[in-house]
Amino acid sequence: MATKTKNKTKYSKKELDEFRKLIEQKLEKAYAEYEVFKGTISGEDDHGTNDTSPTFKVLEEGSEVLSKEENAQLAVRQKKFIQHLENAMLRIENGSYGICRVTGNLISKERLRAVPHATLSIDAKKAQ
Repeated sequence: MATKTKNKTKYSKKELDEFRKLIEQKLEKAYAEYEVFKGTISGEDDHGTNDTSPTFKVLEEGSEVLSKEENAQLAVRQKKFIQHLENAMLRIENGSYGICRVTGNLISKERLRAVPHATLSIDAKKAQ
């Protein structure tokens, strides 16, 4: 492959392996966080208020509903993030990883390290 980024049309296997490892690490962490959100929503992380006063219990239940709604939103966002990372892994496999879907140019390594699931270069993102 060409040595200069401007002339390159794809990242090398070695570079793709670096991104693959980064994405795998992010996926592992994202899955773990997603499971925490799901556990909180389903009540698996219930701290038990059966033996507390009725007033406290009512206040905590109201807070619990709000917390479950917030956690549900976070779980949805986390699932979307996981899907983006999995799609990035597919792009690595099919050889289209790191190529801007608008300009067709390579997305900078710095951007991909910060946002490994990016499909737009900085220029394309700014133009949106």
